[in-house]
Amino acid sequence: MNQTTRLKPLFRPGRLLITPVALTALRANGIPVISVVLRHIAGDWGIVSDEDRQQNDLSITAGLRLISLYRLPDQIRILVTTEWDRSHTTIERLDGVVPQRDARQDWSASRRYPAWPSASYMQEARD
Repeated sequence: MNQTTRLKPLFRPGRLLITPVALTALRANGIPVISVVLRHIAGDWGIVSDEDRQQNDLSITAGLRLISLYRLPDQIRILVTTEWDRSHTTIERLDGVVPQRDARQDWSASRRYPAWPSASYMQEARD
């Protein structure tokens, strides 16, 4: 008997934005963008910490930012964030958000997060 799992969305993701490098990584791994989005909006937060998982569960009802992290078959990590107002969801490679640690550099002083949205993001085309 063929069983189909139905995912119930927990929230509306808003406008979908994806960085070109994240799109390239997903395509190289044969992962459709929609499958990442469906996991995220169904509450499958991926490989986030237990603390982040609990925060996301609380954020569904409290209207706070949501974060998911997924590891692709080639070990690239994809970060998915939905803003607190559910206006948009952004998909990007984690290494594009958090710089690689350099032993000569104080990482905490150089920590920068991207502005949302940015010209380097592409909106997913509708067919």
